[in-house]
Amino acid sequence: MQHHKFTAGGFSMVVSVGIDVSKDKHDCFILSSEGEVLADAFTIPNTMDGFNCLLQRIQDCTTPQDKMKVGLEATGHYSYNLLGFLLDNGLPTYVLNPLRTNLYRKSLSLRKTKTDRVDARTIAAMLLSDAGLKPYTDTAYHNEELKSLTRYRFDKVKERAKLKGSISRLVCILFPELEKLVPSLHIASVYALLEEFPGAKQIAAAHLTRLKALLEAASKGRYKRDMALEIRDAARNSIGSWMPAKSLELQHTIRLICELDNEIAEIEEQIQLIMDEIHSPITTIPGIGFRMAAMICAEVGDFTRFDSPDKLLAYAGMSPSTYQSGQLKNCYPHMEKRGSRYLRYALYNATKYVCHWDPTFADYLAKKRTEGKHYNVALSHAAKKLVRLIFAMEKSRQPYCSTA
Repeated sequence: MQHHKFTAGGFSMVVSVGIDVSKDKHDCFILSSEGEVLADAFTIPNTMDGFNCLLQRIQDCTTPQDKMKVGLEATGHYSYNLLGFLLDNGLPTYVLNPLRTNLYRKSLSLRKTKTDRVDARTIAAMLLSDAGLKPYTDTAYHNEELKSLTRYRFDKVKERAKLKGSISRLVCILFPELEKLVPSLHIASVYALLEEFPGAKQIAAAHLTRLKALLEAASKGRYKRDMALEIRDAARNSIGSWMPAKSLELQHTIRLICELDNEIAEIEEQIQLIMDEIHSPITTIPGIGFRMAAMICAEVGDFTRFDSPDKLLAYAGMSPSTYQSGQLKNCYPHMEKRGSRYLRYALYNATKYVCHWDPTFADYLAKKRTEGKHYNVALSHAAKKLVRLIFAMEKSRQPYCSTA
């Protein structure tokens, strides 16, 4: 197919490839900036042959002088392999937010029908019309690895918290007095004790020598004979019930938590490796450990995508308009879809720690509180301040320097 273009005078054409991604096949459409259809809607299978066929079609429609743009919607895992292939082949690829493509489609059609799907042609047209779009980079693709790890860790930690709740419930039935004797039920020595003797009746019948040895080993020498004696005496006078089924559940729950602890440690090792490579300056902010920093970096991705901290706040679903009522809880249903909930979670948690460890932030939070603001509202102000700081630090790549 021949195209008319003036390369000598510096005029070259923009060729836009729209891809509508789905599980087993992808619909493609190739359009030129002149409005010429270079390849009408064609479908490729989600296979290596399909990918190569797409590459061939793109090459057939273009010349080396053409400016290429390949676009697809952010559809989660379905687009991942195709995206990797396009980047590996050096094609400038744009990953579009479905919210944005939907709005664009609505602006094109007057019939505001919900079922009108965003198709490959719409995506190709949108790439040509919007000059402000930034291409997806290799860094962003590798950033997906960090995002996968931090989200996976988040889910595991949530799962573990739920199981810890079960432990508290079971101990309340089997040996309620234990909680008063230890700093927390969720420490290695308590888990070791309950895994072997899952209830007051079992502990009451245990040999003191065995109890002492078990507690001493699990607490690394912190608990000795007196602690073993105190626990056994409490068990002998306990109101706890003899319920073998609950005891079995307690043992299994402890094992599951120990398994999750190991898995979380493994995930964190991988996160640490990536964070060591990234050298993000935000880990120098007091109170932000590598886990929270990793989550923030993973969810934000490439900071250069955002022109200002306000754009980043909006991405997190924390832009000022959302917060005017000050009732965080009530805003959640509206915010959930717009921003990344993982990013919001990481920023809020990080803000709590930073306000605790850094004098500048501690003073700022206290100032907002004295203005009569509810703790959550004051915290949301501090979170915005933190986002502005993180944004500036990621741009300058300089470590944190407290002004206090």
